[in-house]
Order: sequence, then structure tokens, then C-alpha cells
Amino acid sequence: MSIELPNLPYPYKALEPLISENTLNTHHGKHHRTYVDKTNALVKDTPLAASPLDSIVRQCAWRATADPATMPLFNNAAQAWNHAFYWHSLRPMGGHGPQGSLGEAISSVFGDERRFADAFKSAATGHFGSGWAWLVVSDKKLKLHNSANQDNPLMSICEVQGTPVLALDVWEHAYYLNYQNRRPDYISAFFNVINWNAVAERYAAAKK
Repeated sequence: MSIELPNLPYPYKALEPLISENTLNTHHGKHHRTYVDKTNALVKDTPLAASPLDSIVRQCAWRATADPATMPLFNNAAQAWNHAFYWHSLRPMGGHGPQGSLGEAISSVFGDERRFADAFKSAATGHFGSGWAWLVVSDKKLKLHNSANQDNPLMSICEVQGTPVLALDVWEHAYYLNYQNRRPDYISAFFNVINWNAVAERYAAAKK
């Protein structure tokens, strides 16, 4: 079973001007493709060769702590999974904010949508170095977490505990071509292209 690079759920130009075609071509077509290709190369002729990507991530996360030789596979598999999740957190500009039970949950935990946005932006901006910002469902409640580098909520040993419903890539390659070192501007732009329908579906599934 070969891991495949997933197609974007929208054209490369769809997120302009906030995230450019050039950025998506580089981010998806080069960075994400490299993670997928390296994952396939590293699992070839191993017991993990027939495993789906999420299973590879879970199995390698704990192995990597005991066997440093497993770390390259974990790094690339986790990044491949994170990016696939991230692309579906985005949609072209327009649409609506969080609605229904998701909107109610955000208001219950954070106060309202604006306060949630402020909290998420603060967490993502304040994360040192490369990594990810996550909105997760933990104990049936929404929580914010950051993770370093490739770490993600699939890892039982990661401090990000819960089921992810929204992800933001804060590696520089996600925004440098558009925003250079202005991570806060990229994060603000992200809030104009969040796929709230996808987030709501993930939230409903996580609550079951």
C-alpha cells in the first residue's frame, strides 16, 4: 500500500490573495510531496509497508522515543498526515463562521467567536519555532494546543491530547512567500479561509 499525495480540495489559485498560488504550489507540490515520497521510501520492504498513514504515525511515535532510527520515518509520516489535515481546514474566501453546535461550543468555552480567534491567534503567534496550532476535542470540550515540528494529536505521548478538528501550519514554509517573517499577518489571513463546515463535521464526529 503506497501513501499518495492527496489532491487539494480546491484549485491552487482559490485562496488568493491571502495564500497565493505560488505558496500552494510550493507548499503542497514540493514540501508535502517530499514528506509523502520519503515516507514511502522509508516503509518500503518493512512490516509498515501495508499500513495506512495514520497507523504509521501512531506506531512510529512511540518507537521513535526508544529507537532513534525510527525518527526519520515518524518525522515524514507525521508531516504528511498533518498537511493532509491542514488542507481540509481551508476553503476559498466567503462562507460563514462557526455555526450550530460548534458555534455554541466555541461561545461556551471561549466567550464568543472573536475571543476564540484572539486566543487561537495568540497561541499560534506565540509558538516558538516550527510547528502546528490545533483546536481539539478533549473530554468532549474544545481546547487549544500547539505542537512542535511534526508532532500531532495522533501521538499518545504528545502533549496535544484529543481529537483534532482544526489545524494551522506555522512552519515558515507555509507563509514565507506571502508574508516573509510576519507570522501574525498569516494567522489573521487564515481566519478568512477556515473551512468551518469541515471543522463542524469533525467536531460532530469527535463528540459521538
